Amino acid sequence: MGEANRQRLIRVRDLSDAALADLFIRARRYRDEFAGDGGGPREWRERLAGRLIVNLFYENSTRTRVSFEVAAKRLGADVVNISAAGTSVAKGESLIDTVRTIEAMRPDVIVLRHGNAGAPELIAPHTQAAVLNAGDGARGHPTQGFLDVLTMQAALKHDRLDGVTVAIVGDVVHSRVARSTMAVLARLGATVRLVGPRCFVPEPFAAPGVEVVHDLEAGVRGVDIVIMLRMQLERHSGVRFGSENEYHSRFGMNLRRLDAWAPKAFVMHPGPVNRGVELANDVMNDPRCLIQQQVENGIFIRMAALDMLVNGCNA
Repeated sequence: MGEANRQRLIRVRDLSDAALADLFIRARRYRDEFAGDGGGPREWRERLAGRLIVNLFYENSTRTRVSFEVAAKRLGADVVNISAAGTSVAKGESLIDTVRTIEAMRPDVIVLRHGNAGAPELIAPHTQAAVLNAGDGARGHPTQGFLDVLTMQAALKHDRLDGVTVAIVGDVVHSRVARSTMAVLARLGATVRLVGPRCFVPEPFAAPGVEVVHDLEAGVRGVDIVIMLRMQLERHSGVRFGSENEYHSRFGMNLRRLDAWAPKAFVMHPGPVNRGVELANDVMNDPRCLIQQQVENGIFIRMAALDMLVNGCNA
């Protein structure tokens, strides 16, 4: 991480190639040392001792918020969780005024999740704390992209992804996860297919190394990884694809389709899953489904990200 962006992780591009490699090295080390009993050696349990991490979440979340809390506590930090409901935000306090209030408590990192793209950049000038983006609008969610790739690397048993094809299926246009995961995959040499109806995967998403496909079979046949995305109904504004049953019939993944079109592929989903819409139950119960591994790897990636922001990059 260069000096200019050392105190923020807002976009995937905020990490240099060396810093990105360092992030994955740290995450794998934490996974190896903390997996199982959740302990880890004493020196890692004290990496953030005496530091204050504030999780400021303006949107509902289970996996992201809890994993940031667990990650910080495993490294010995103090953690404060703030949600919009039940605070002065509900009384009309602005985001900047909320951050200024938090700043008076001298946090070391503010982890922000917000419904508006660009919110992390907005608060950065108003705090001395490091700013870590936990999802801003439909624009980005960098640690989700990192944990997705860490999960792929473990499943495929190699760190570089040259020659690997990843199909990202579903509501791409509304997905911050898709954008961040695509950015990391591009850095590591993977080929990406974006698959879904035209309203969810418009042609402008095509780019070098990215193919847009509007047919599920053509999109997933022969790929190494399939990432199914949630239909983000809360973000739809006049953009819909019929009924949920119709969507599942055309773009939902079930075991019959997986076995026929990509029998060796691993299946992922950032969660929460709309069962029977993006994924059938038989896929979620299959050993090729890596959703639980994604959740676990989220802790290790976020440990690594917090460590890098507070203690600096080894690259």
